[in-house]
Amino acid sequence: MEFLPINSAEDFRVQQIYKSYSSTFPADEQRDWNQFTALFSNPHVKVISVLHESQTIGYLIIWELSSYVFVEHFEVFEAFRSQKLGSHITRYLFENYPRIILEIEPDHLGDDAKRRYSFYLKNGFTLIDEIYVQPSYGEGKKSLDLWLLANYTPEDLKSVKEEIYDIVYH
Repeated sequence: MEFLPINSAEDFRVQQIYKSYSSTFPADEQRDWNQFTALFSNPHVKVISVLHESQTIGYLIIWELSSYVFVEHFEVFEAFRSQKLGSHITRYLFENYPRIILEIEPDHLGDDAKRRYSFYLKNGFTLIDEIYVQPSYGEGKKSLDLWLLANYTPEDLKSVKEEIYDIVYH
């Protein structure tokens, strides 16, 4: 498996990633095209294309923050799901980033949410906050009640949330 940084919105992989991103994540959980392409000029952000057997199978959008990384989006493309590839991607994250935080939908919101939560628990994450609110991505989009998961226990959860709000969702 290869993990290749994408450094420019003009990279040919960006269109494929955005197309999948737009159809996979609910509208309230995604950036519009202009916001998405602006990520490539943000020094905190890494967009990583994931290849397996010479095929692009998914991507990661991560934010390198003060003492941890925040995984904003993690997707294995639909054609490659249920092949344990997500676990390989999680292993890559753990090997490269000792402190990881991400947000997910609460598991009571349906079967997909239950499956995702179970996946993250099985792959080394724990629930650290059930009352986290993802701010709105902009006009016409709602803020969302989500859960925060991590592979460690933050000493000051309030500061972690404030940093995510200030830098990721400013």
